[in-house]
Amino acid sequence: MKYKILLFAMAIGFVLASCGNNSEPVKPSDPEPDSIRLRTVIYRPGDYNSKNYRIPAIITAKDGSLVIATDKRKFNDADLPEDIDILINRSTDGGRTWSEPYTLVEGQGVGKGFGDCALVHTNDEDGLLAAFVGGCGFWQGRPDNPLRTYIARSYDNGQTWTEPKDITDELYGAKCPNEVSRTWWSAFFASGNGLLTSTGRIMFVLAVRDTEEWAACNYTVYSDDNGETWHISGRASQRGDEAKVVELVDGRILMSIRHEGERWYNISEDGGETWLPETSAWPDLVATACNGDIIRYSSIKDGDEKNILLHSLPGPERRENVTVYVSYDEGKTWPVSKCIVPYASAYSSLCILPDHSIGLYVEESDGDTLGYSMVFYNFGLKWLEQQ
Repeated sequence: MKYKILLFAMAIGFVLASCGNNSEPVKPSDPEPDSIRLRTVIYRPGDYNSKNYRIPAIITAKDGSLVIATDKRKFNDADLPEDIDILINRSTDGGRTWSEPYTLVEGQGVGKGFGDCALVHTNDEDGLLAAFVGGCGFWQGRPDNPLRTYIARSYDNGQTWTEPKDITDELYGAKCPNEVSRTWWSAFFASGNGLLTSTGRIMFVLAVRDTEEWAACNYTVYSDDNGETWHISGRASQRGDEAKVVELVDGRILMSIRHEGERWYNISEDGGETWLPETSAWPDLVATACNGDIIRYSSIKDGDEKNILLHSLPGPERRENVTVYVSYDEGKTWPVSKCIVPYASAYSSLCILPDHSIGLYVEESDGDTLGYSMVFYNFGLKWLEQQ
């Protein structure tokens, strides 16, 4: 793979400057840059004989390396049931360079592909867990032929992974013992970040078709034994799509839910098992229907000066202008925001690097080529807060 690494300087708009292989990474002791530190194109349409790439997920492993997951959409940009692989890459230098792709799972044709990967830490020393789906598409599933749900594990910070384990029958479908979810038609994990809570609970959010209708709602899926067994929560939203969760400092769980024209949220007071009866809309998070990430940047509980949450979302009218928002009051308001990708851009995923800078892995398009490039950005909180 050919990587093009660009540093961004902020003057009027974005000014791109080629760095080459001799450029120096920003060190944690360096002054806070007044611009985006780094932009690395990881995949472009056509790389590795794949027509398209989509669906970013990124996490900082416990050894400080960055781990990403990406859909390799070999023949078109469509979702499952198309023939899709999931690729894993790692960076050990803060995102400047990336390993060759590791194939987590390889599609074997239409109806036999995999996609929509989410990543989370486990309670193992160097553990990561990937959750993803495969088989028939979300809209093609039914109780007796559900979209399959899988997990895979890494015990070495994302360098190698186990064979996938099918957990569908634990979660939903005709063979599931749960009287509620056994009648569901289809479900998939929201790609990006999962959640490992302070109590050790592993959690993802499912978008669910619980009837034959062409509509989705949200439930959490959680494990209290490090991913060995899985459970389904009560319903978190009546109408929603991809959703993400973050733990608040008081132990409650905040869910951010994709919805057309606005971003919905809900709260759980029992670790994600049940949710408030009604969702609410954030007045200051107005975004088109699209996936994005919500993560914790800092916590007074952990000795930091402030409680800070970050949220990545595109603009309000279409998939463009992916922006990172900042909250200082545990998600009640989002007073600070900055556009990171000032052109066509869509799904995004966030992480915090060991030097406390922010990583964004995002789909973007310059309009000159069909499909998205998959791009990593690195920037500091102080720059994000500059207005």
